[in-house]
Amino acid sequence: MSFRITYSVLEADMAEIHRQFDGALAKVRAGLGHAFPSHVAGKPLESGDLLESRSPADTRVVLARFHRTPVTALDAAVDAARRAQADWGRRPWQERVAVIRKAAEVISARRLELAAIMALEVGKNRLESLGDVEESADLLRYYAGVLEDNQGYQRPLGKLSPNEDTRSVLRPYGVFAVISPFNFPTALAAGMSAGALLGGNAVILKPAEATPWCGEGLYQAYTEAGLPPGLFQLVHGPGSRLGKALISHPGIDGVAFTGSAEVGMDIFHEMTRVRARPCLLELGGKNPAVICASADLDAAVEGCYRSAFGLSGQKCSALSRVYVHRSLHDRFVQRLVDRTRQTRIGDPTDKDVYMGPVIDARAVARFDKAAAAARDAGTVHIGGERLGGDAFDHGHFVAPTVVSVPRDHWIAKSELFLPFVLVEPFDSVQEGLRLANDVDYGLTAGVFSADPTEVDYFMDHCQAGVLYANRKTGATTGAWPGVQSFSGWKASGSTGKGGCGPWYVSQFMREQSQTRMG
Repeated sequence: MSFRITYSVLEADMAEIHRQFDGALAKVRAGLGHAFPSHVAGKPLESGDLLESRSPADTRVVLARFHRTPVTALDAAVDAARRAQADWGRRPWQERVAVIRKAAEVISARRLELAAIMALEVGKNRLESLGDVEESADLLRYYAGVLEDNQGYQRPLGKLSPNEDTRSVLRPYGVFAVISPFNFPTALAAGMSAGALLGGNAVILKPAEATPWCGEGLYQAYTEAGLPPGLFQLVHGPGSRLGKALISHPGIDGVAFTGSAEVGMDIFHEMTRVRARPCLLELGGKNPAVICASADLDAAVEGCYRSAFGLSGQKCSALSRVYVHRSLHDRFVQRLVDRTRQTRIGDPTDKDVYMGPVIDARAVARFDKAAAAARDAGTVHIGGERLGGDAFDHGHFVAPTVVSVPRDHWIAKSELFLPFVLVEPFDSVQEGLRLANDVDYGLTAGVFSADPTEVDYFMDHCQAGVLYANRKTGATTGAWPGVQSFSGWKASGSTGKGGCGPWYVSQFMREQSQTRMG
């Protein structure tokens, strides 16, 4: 590829990339149906209890099979992790950086194959899949650079006597459980695990049941990069059983989780039940955009469209609420409806498709519930139905949807994780910001305005961790490692220091003061 694929690509010559992607896709499809083990204690584990990974675009297609990990195997996994970590945590930080950077190179070298797997398994379009893989490699490189810039987090402190040498050293906790979601199955698993590994910890990764194949790709990248056996293990199983047992295991020293607020808070309570253990949580959003009277309407419509319907709205950063100045409201709604009507929906591996399926039947049922509620309480401007016909009958396809509902309606407050956005008018910037902040979540938000004072007001008063102004490439989405820190406020996060930013790796370490007398 002649340039890097990010989530913000709007215009580029994609012909060669599509040609290469087609080749990788053909190779991946030729190997469908293979069975993969779990990876415990540096060895493959074949339990005989198989999890099937099926395409959400066509559920008749079995992509691959994975041996679920018995709960009884977790003792061996944790023991192996502790043994591997004892050596890894004592190694010079430069060695850890070198291995993680090599893993990034492996991911980059395999980006087309990994992206093809992701398009099939998640239902992401080609550019979204390529962006996820690119971000994975960049996360590893960026976090390695952060550790290097901080010289492994060792700093001299003050002296009380001339012959005293005291320094602050950040040290690993031990073993981290990493529980990753389906929507960014490589990037989020890579980012959370790399932060823990660079901090000197061992990792046990449990990916979402919907995306085990993407987890396998990350495991192979770390293994080929020379990560010692037992330091990164991959287990498969339901969150309700295996995930819960992993979090509850007394040998787990910390957890990194991305997912729903409900599950995240259950994890937090478990991790603090006996003693306070580090719990790095990113817990979704109900993200707003505020369109001021002076906004560039073309940029606002495109930015809102891309953030609402990219990856079928299945992003924690996805736009789900748009507040538009009353003078622009009707024109904005009509323009957004027109733009939505142009959406190419279908098989996400097709180069012309923008929106693929939602992940599973539960997401479709959630869509049906929200659409029915919007029809009863307000107006459905476009969408609101499942999609049927030859191209859609065997997949989880729904229409991108724009609605208006009363301000206090549950649709305006609850995270849907769907291609579903509401639009409402406001009369002043102050009112728009009040509406934007009037939810429990605080992850991302955007504003469109040609008035710098309005943008400043938004930046000063918006209660979210990731803010954008006048961003045509995505009103609320598109954060990139080292470019936009991704921190959740309020119910959207637990630490106030997010991924993609300079403070992330340090959260996987604890401070120790070391004083030596000469």
